Amino acid sequence: MPAAHARNVALTAQLSSFVDELVASGEYANASEVLREGLRVLKERRELRDAELAELRTRVAIGLEQLDRGEGVALGSEELVSGVMAKVRQNRPASA
Repeated sequence: MPAAHARNVALTAQLSSFVDELVASGEYANASEVLREGLRVLKERRELRDAELAELRTRVAIGLEQLDRGEGVALGSEELVSGVMAKVRQNRPASA
């Protein structure tokens, strides 16, 4: 595929070697394909993060509206911290 917008990029020796390995493996035809794939993955990751943040903002807004209507539950600081820590442990990846 001809480049629509050619760019020159400087890579560290490690990244350059990694690109060379991927091309040598036959997984990619050239360095441009490797970099395009990397940028696609980065773009997808950022879009996912943005969607997760939007969802979080929505949930916070809903929670604040519920609190404004008096629908909240009063918790002591120990209960709050232990509940948050339990959620963190529950959502932590198994390898961590």
